[in-house]
Amino acid sequence: MHTIVVETANRFARDLVVQETGFHLLRQLGYDLIAADSPNAFLEDTPTAALVRQVLGAVSQFEKASLVAKLKGARDRKRRETGKCEGRKSHAEARPVAVALAKKLRRANPKTGSRLSLRRVSAVLAEAGHLNERGRPFAAYGVKAMVEG
Repeated sequence: MHTIVVETANRFARDLVVQETGFHLLRQLGYDLIAADSPNAFLEDTPTAALVRQVLGAVSQFEKASLVAKLKGARDRKRRETGKCEGRKSHAEARPVAVALAKKLRRANPKTGSRLSLRRVSAVLAEAGHLNERGRPFAAYGVKAMVEG
C-alpha cells in the first residue's frame, strides 16, 4: 500500500465531489490518503468518517466560493472607481510627460505632412532623458504603444 500525505483535506480538493471521487479513486488504486491535520479523516471508511469528511469538504467549498465572490466584488468596485484594477501600469500612468512628448513628436508636420519615425521619436525621447525601466531608449513598439494608447 502506498501513502499520500496532504496538508489538510481541503488542500487535497476544495470541491466536495472532486474530494470524494479522488479519495475513492486513490483507494481503488491502492493508495492511502492521510491529511496531516487529521490523520484518520481518510483512513477510516466508516459512515461517521465519511460524514465528517463530506461536511469539511462542503465547508471548504463554501469558503472558496465566498472568497472568490468577495475578490470579484472588490475588483469590480475598484474598476468602477478608478477604471483599472489589474495589470501593469500603462506608459501614460507611469510616464505621462514622456507620453505627451512622444505624441507631440509623432504628430504630422502641418507644412510638410511628414512625421518622425518611431525610432527617431525614441531617440529624441532618450536625448530628453526619457528612458525605459532598464535605462535604455524605448523600442519602436514602446513608442507606438505610447502614441496610440
